[in-house]
Amino acid sequence: MDVLYFAWVRERIGLPREQVETRAATVNELVAELVAREERYAAAFSDTTALRVALDQVLADFDASLSGVREVAFFPPMTGG
Repeated sequence: MDVLYFAWVRERIGLPREQVETRAATVNELVAELVAREERYAAAFSDTTALRVALDQVLADFDASLSGVREVAFFPPMTGG
């Protein structure tokens, strides 16, 4: 699946996007797999309460299923103005 990173998440990981092969069933499991890879992922996902996630461009929770999902995007909360 495609995993996209935006704003400071992208800065910490050093990539705007990547293809990830995963066995994760939920977003939380995907995050755990990414964190286990390298320290830069651990830094980016150290506080998931400061992040939002979208699955195929639809906002979702971190306990959401990844079944059938082709794209996961991680980004900080946005404010209007």
